[in-house]
Amino acid sequence: MIRKYVFGNPVETEAVVMQLPVSRMEENDLIEMQYDGEQLRMACPMGELDQVFGLGEQVRGINKRGFSYVSYAADDPNHTENRHSLYGAHNFVILDGAKRFGVFVDDPSRVVFDAGETDYDRLEITAGPDCVVYLIEGDSLKDIVKQFRTLIGRSYVAPKWAFGYQQSRWGYRCEDDIRDVVKNHHGNGIPLDAVYLDIDYMDDYKDFTVSASGFPDFGGFVREMQEEHVHLVPIIDAGVKIEEGYSVYEEGVAGDYFCKDEDGENFVAAVWPGRVHFPDVLNADARKWFGDKYKVLIDQGIDGFWNDMNEPAIFYSDKRLQEAFDKIDSMKHENLNIHSFFHLKDALLSLSNSIEDYRSFYHNMDGRRVCHDKVHNIFGYNMTRAAAEAFERIAPQKRILMFSRSSYIGMHRYGGIWTGDNQSWWQQLLLSIQQMPSLGMCGFLYTGSDIGGFGSDVTEDLLLRWTEFGIFTPLMRNHSAIGTRDQEVYRFASRLQSFRNLIRIRYGLIPYLYSEYMKAVLDNELYFRPLAFDYPEDSHARRVEDQLMLGDSLMLAPVYTQNALGRYVYLPEDMLMIRMKSLEDRTYTEMKKGHHYIDVALDEVVVFLRRNRVLPLAVLSDEVLSTADLEGAKLEWIGYVPEQASYVLYADDGLSKEYPDKETWRTTTFSKDDFAKGSCITTADLERY
Repeated sequence: MIRKYVFGNPVETEAVVMQLPVSRMEENDLIEMQYDGEQLRMACPMGELDQVFGLGEQVRGINKRGFSYVSYAADDPNHTENRHSLYGAHNFVILDGAKRFGVFVDDPSRVVFDAGETDYDRLEITAGPDCVVYLIEGDSLKDIVKQFRTLIGRSYVAPKWAFGYQQSRWGYRCEDDIRDVVKNHHGNGIPLDAVYLDIDYMDDYKDFTVSASGFPDFGGFVREMQEEHVHLVPIIDAGVKIEEGYSVYEEGVAGDYFCKDEDGENFVAAVWPGRVHFPDVLNADARKWFGDKYKVLIDQGIDGFWNDMNEPAIFYSDKRLQEAFDKIDSMKHENLNIHSFFHLKDALLSLSNSIEDYRSFYHNMDGRRVCHDKVHNIFGYNMTRAAAEAFERIAPQKRILMFSRSSYIGMHRYGGIWTGDNQSWWQQLLLSIQQMPSLGMCGFLYTGSDIGGFGSDVTEDLLLRWTEFGIFTPLMRNHSAIGTRDQEVYRFASRLQSFRNLIRIRYGLIPYLYSEYMKAVLDNELYFRPLAFDYPEDSHARRVEDQLMLGDSLMLAPVYTQNALGRYVYLPEDMLMIRMKSLEDRTYTEMKKGHHYIDVALDEVVVFLRRNRVLPLAVLSDEVLSTADLEGAKLEWIGYVPEQASYVLYADDGLSKEYPDKETWRTTTFSKDDFAKGSCITTADLERY
């Protein structure tokens, strides 16, 4: 059951697709609500064992209890435990205890979720004054998520090639850099489906341009890569450079498509190219104009994009930069003591992403003038929406890869996300593991983190362990920053075969991973789940923070600590442990419910197959170097079937938006006689992928 409450005069975010009647506050017996016209406060006591799930892209564990989280999209690459905001604003939480219910606060401005930091025994949410609240009751955690996902609409579907391995680095400047990446992957037998173009591919960091010196025949180069079954994925930033003669800038000025300052002039901020204007993507006309700009790259063969810097990130504004210069100049001849020195530092360090700047520009929301601060969290959402709506006009039958750095619930219908500029730290690998199910609860299924970490220098062992987890995330992309250690997997010569084996395991698993992803999308289910969702009566499972259920068949228990050659695992039921040194080198061990310590070599993947479940695998030849090469591959099945099992294998063409009806999904049934204990059978004569 879902109840809707409206406070003040809310901005229509279009996060929700269902029409519901408005309830009265007195009809709510789940959470205390207090509204004074200036602010909405909601509060609920929590019992000793109560847990808090959700909030999408946030720090800390799967259970969010004990800290406070602020929904206010932040350009911050240091995702440490003291951060309260990251790039996304995902205002959905579930309280699981004596009371079990979900809360979605549809408010595009600042919302605070105090999940027990102030008072460990109290959940308190602060929003308003203009917002809509949805309260969701259900029979189980899964049921609450399914209702919420139905409320907000179907999640984005990526093309099947986007489930292949992808390589990115800030610093690929020209065609030969990309050719070198492809050559070193394919030459070493490492599958690769995409290479990313970061800001260096542009002409002076201008959106929808291509550097003529780096890419003299861009369309021809795109076709060259397509012949290798490699997709190029360029970045698009939020800021449009202010430059006479630059057509996007001149069109934006002529059409009045940019955000305004208080005086009605085009707001000026600065990012990569220096001074920029921001397209007013909260305005329907501006959104259409900006979205149609993607066509210039689509016409050259591009079929994937990533939107960045769209919180929006601001390096500085003219006004505040001048204030900083004045401060520095006034202190030029001072004897700087502890106080004045830190004031000097703050004059520069506080320039970026200032709340003062966010309060100083405005949107025309189809006739309604709105301060950006009041709608900050939906800017990135609407930038991605602009692109997705344009794709429907430009290539209506074709899936185009699209994901974004900043997001809000509702954007999940238009694209996925990556978790932003993380670091090459072990803690960030654990954070990635814990973010995945929380993002799924909020509708974001096409997700992943920068494998190996974006900032800092990766180590060989961290990259191995991160790749071993990244095998299972829908977006599997190795990405790193300029100035850091090169972290393409072929750079690690002594472990080259290990990385090849790991990435080939990913390709062997694609029939399962893609099936489970599509079923989660089409049925409003979760791709990744905390153990608590599948084993709600198991007190041990409810407390596990570093294991995940994946789809119908698998449980994951990744290794995420330095120098560890194993880990403790809790099995909530009897399971089959599958060890994979490569796709072909597999061993099986039947394991009983309970606590176990398992050895996991540095180059080994270990997964757990549930009782009376099966796992389909593609049989790969050495010639498989992309998802295109999987077409028609033979399937084999790993089974743990003491009784009977069946598996529904979803398959489609991977490119169109025609999704087969459930009646056509292929179901394969097995009995215990089909499997010798701990072994697998090959059904090559029965099925091909």
